[in-house]
Amino acid sequence: MKILDAAQTAAALPFARLIPALRDAFVAGAEAPLRHRHDIAQSDGTDAALLLMPAWRAGGFLGVKVVSVFPGNGTRGLPAVSASYLLCDGATGQHVALIDGAELTRRRTAAASALAGSFLARDDAASLLIVGSGHIGGLMASAYREVRPIERVRVWNVREAGASRLVARLRAEGWAAEVVDDLGAAVSRADIVTCATLAREPLVRGEWLHPGTHLDLIGGFTPAMREADDEAVRRSRVFIDTDAALSESGDLLDPIAHGVLRREAIAGSLSSLSRGETQGRRDRAEITLFKSVGSALEDLAAAVLALGSPI
Repeated sequence: MKILDAAQTAAALPFARLIPALRDAFVAGAEAPLRHRHDIAQSDGTDAALLLMPAWRAGGFLGVKVVSVFPGNGTRGLPAVSASYLLCDGATGQHVALIDGAELTRRRTAAASALAGSFLARDDAASLLIVGSGHIGGLMASAYREVRPIERVRVWNVREAGASRLVARLRAEGWAAEVVDDLGAAVSRADIVTCATLAREPLVRGEWLHPGTHLDLIGGFTPAMREADDEAVRRSRVFIDTDAALSESGDLLDPIAHGVLRREAIAGSLSSLSRGETQGRRDRAEITLFKSVGSALEDLAAAVLALGSPI
């Protein structure tokens, strides 16, 4: 059985190859049941979770990702998310690869947002605002660079020290990057706003969005989590990664409950965009919003790519 650690997984999944691989996977489709979620109460008052995400393709591979999410780990100096991915032969069930699930998740998550951005962000989008400086936020500039001509990156984080660390790293990589402390002003100047946080209250306000902005909401994966307010949803043409977003995301469930968004008004998904069944951005002034909660199809596509085999 092949074993890939975090560094090997990252090397096997460059965005230039991963983004097209995800597009091909969304065109082809796969069996990807809704993930199993088990909440685990913690003594510090936070809620941890164990997630199981299976997927398979007939005649192809099958796999499952096991993820533990412990939001309180920040106080311990540990990552909030730990994961492993087991890839199996679809014909025999034999285990063929064990892949670092955290790195696979980071990279497929960033790549999925960049894939959405390839349909929804303006062609000339050059200014990127990253809200949240964690492990996924740290990849967003590199991911978006594959699909749009990003020239300037700004970073906002609830703790400025985190933003400063990310900006220092981005500058070392050659980016024109800076820390911002006024989130509203930064949102209003950005062509693309990407949020990768564990926020439980909205951070981005719709009144800050200027015409032509693409808003990318990555972080919230439960009904209790939100990164943007109802006004941001009201002003936007809304897209999702999969239908799971309509049952798992507070960024959509709350506006639906408040009468701001109708389920049937969702403009499309990554599958319909990738297959050409849904039109992406329609004009330069349109505000677009992409909400992702993650899909086991993405995990499977990334794992197969990391193994070096066609899906």
